[in-house]
Amino acid sequence: METSHSQDAIIGRIRHIMQLQHLSQSQLAKTIGIDASNVSKYLSGRLPVSEALLNRIVVNLNISKDWLRDGKGLPFDKVSRAMSVSSGEVAVSCINEGIPVYDIDVAAGCTEMTRAFTEENVIGRLNFPNLNPEWIVVRAKGDSMMPKINNGGYVAFLPQSDLQNILWGQIYVVVMENRRVVKYVRRHQEDPSKVVLRSENRNYDDMDVAINDICALYVVERIINIQDCV
Repeated sequence: METSHSQDAIIGRIRHIMQLQHLSQSQLAKTIGIDASNVSKYLSGRLPVSEALLNRIVVNLNISKDWLRDGKGLPFDKVSRAMSVSSGEVAVSCINEGIPVYDIDVAAGCTEMTRAFTEENVIGRLNFPNLNPEWIVVRAKGDSMMPKINNGGYVAFLPQSDLQNILWGQIYVVVMENRRVVKYVRRHQEDPSKVVLRSENRNYDDMDVAINDICALYVVERIINIQDCV
């Protein structure tokens, strides 16, 4: 697939990612689903780096394929699904127009948010470009996701949880038994029964959470960084 020179460069980038994410050869093998002995052969050049190997690393480590294969761009330049909406694009309504804003904070709360998605908890409605009428909006509290999401800002998402098909590296509203948080959800490098919840604010440590302890996951589609919008 590649010349010897480009193979060496790709191997160097794989080693760089392993250093950044503190992965041993056995941990990398487990994460991307290949035999550990083959990782050693790839990294030593005894096996040629294949397109299939590149795809496994891209998908499981959330790496840019252009960077991994060709050295173009940045390792982690995959576009976030959660797009920001500027304050000038938001129209606030107290009547039945736009998507509902619920009087629910995602800092703490009950087990299932869906129990609170009722009309009596709607405190207003929002309109902005390219909205999905099925989205709902709730407030995000705290500074753990700043500057991506402001304290008191809002997030929009579909009220449909999917624990089986996690979009690694995306921002989620994560519902657990005694708390609700907004975090990046990343694959756990050592234990497939867990996920890593990561903050934007680097003053916060990663959280290792068992998937069985998560009641619901809602992928964030839009971020609305204005306070007291309703």
